[in-house]
Amino acid sequence: MVHAHDSLIVQTIGRVLIPLIQLFGIYVLCFGQFGPGGGFVGGVIMGTSLVFAILVFGLRGLWQRVVFRVIRGDGVGLLVFAGVGGLCLIGGGEFLNYTDLPLPGIEGATRRFIGIFLAQVGVAIDVAVTALSIVLNLADSSSET
Repeated sequence: MVHAHDSLIVQTIGRVLIPLIQLFGIYVLCFGQFGPGGGFVGGVIMGTSLVFAILVFGLRGLWQRVVFRVIRGDGVGLLVFAGVGGLCLIGGGEFLNYTDLPLPGIEGATRRFIGIFLAQVGVAIDVAVTALSIVLNLADSSSET
């Protein structure tokens, strides 16, 4: 079991840094198509912020509930990614060909942007949840010895 860090300084810094790290992860996710970043990098940053929260605050109380709710959403990212691809197929095109998204009243460039963004959100969710589940499994296996 991962226990909370006993230093008040570390916990105070964690309370300040964790929301900033998560905000930066959302920024990297949203603006990844204009520079380095995207769904994978944004998901890694978001997963790292949750791992940092576990290391600072442990798995007791509020953080335990947050972490296990995130873990329960493991397949959500895959559903979002495959759902966007499936919508492209329904629109009469190929899988993940975003110009064929059936969004009425939206032009081609905007459709492509929405499709790419939703696919990247799905990737980010899966990467963050996978990073968190790896750390939790390693923490469980190390406590058994």
